[in-house]
Amino acid sequence: MSQNPRKTALDLCKDLITKSSVTPLDAGCQELLITHLEDIGFECLSLPFDDVTNLWALHGNKNDGPTLVFAGHTDVVPPGPEERWTSSPFKPTERGGLLYGRGAADMKGSLAAMVVACERFLVNNQHKYSGRIGFLLTSDEEGPALNGTRRVMDFLKQNEIKIDWCVVGEPSSSSKVADTVKNGRRGSLNGELIVEGVQGHIAYPQLAKNPIHFMMPALNELAEEKWDAGNEYFPPTRLQISNIKSGDGITNVIPSSASALFNIRFSNEVTEKDLRNRVEKLLSKYDFEYKIKWHLSGNPFLTQEGVLVAAAKKSIKKITGSEPVLSTDGGTSDGRFIALSGAEVIELGPVNASIHQIDEHINIDDLEKLTDIYFELMCELLMN
Repeated sequence: MSQNPRKTALDLCKDLITKSSVTPLDAGCQELLITHLEDIGFECLSLPFDDVTNLWALHGNKNDGPTLVFAGHTDVVPPGPEERWTSSPFKPTERGGLLYGRGAADMKGSLAAMVVACERFLVNNQHKYSGRIGFLLTSDEEGPALNGTRRVMDFLKQNEIKIDWCVVGEPSSSSKVADTVKNGRRGSLNGELIVEGVQGHIAYPQLAKNPIHFMMPALNELAEEKWDAGNEYFPPTRLQISNIKSGDGITNVIPSSASALFNIRFSNEVTEKDLRNRVEKLLSKYDFEYKIKWHLSGNPFLTQEGVLVAAAKKSIKKITGSEPVLSTDGGTSDGRFIALSGAEVIELGPVNASIHQIDEHINIDDLEKLTDIYFELMCELLMN
């Protein structure tokens, strides 16, 4: 293991931001991280699937103790109009105690803090700790999520590699770093409703069937439906309509069909099958022809308050002086694929206020706090 001085989390985060890794591009981020990880004793395996770059890295005795994995993504969303950024999105810039750049908060800052925390831990404890430390990285989290973490988990299963605890570096915090830990996520079910009608002249509606008129009452009932009441871990299930399309933009033609996109974020009180059946039963009350295309982005998952959550709470309180709130709200994450293996999974990362926005940023002091928290978490889980 190298004894040379290494970069801080800030330095490493800056290096990652310079790489324009818009999904599914990795743009050399994982090569950079491999250099750092191999230098501190990790065995690194690149796992490309189609146009997606993935990395599985492991340190420690393969037959001794539990496995703690840091998981995340090197890809970022597009920066949007670059002229609206105060500084270039792929030129890391410090202003007022903040580091600006696409991916600073989501989630190159977390990756940098994880790697630096591992170096600190291994320099102090490489011959003492029990278990293994892993990294699972992908360039396909912000995109379709088909050839990233999902495929790596298939590889691990085929090779009988088990993850006991997983920390995903998603920006989980609300107003202060580590004030919130995500110990689960809601499920996400997408639907495309297509209603058929009969095209005709707008002045002769009796000779046509307007699919928009048919669709609107049904959409309204779907939006107002009470799917469940949630529970102590999850808020109530909600359906939101995201898009409605029909016609060719002509004012005097009744269109032949209309379509609507909707998404259901659901708790563990219901299943995908329950929701599909209830939606289709509700639609069957209406006198129109329709079809639905379904796509499940992920089922809900929950990590109960066990070893990992307890260690996270203790580590956060030691560094910040406060205990975090547990939450399952927000969007989906790749944690949903890892939780299917039976691993305990949490998301612990920086403040999420600026993610996916123009002038995305992270508090520079938070990078050091995250590094300290990840270090303490390793001590709690692997040194006891």
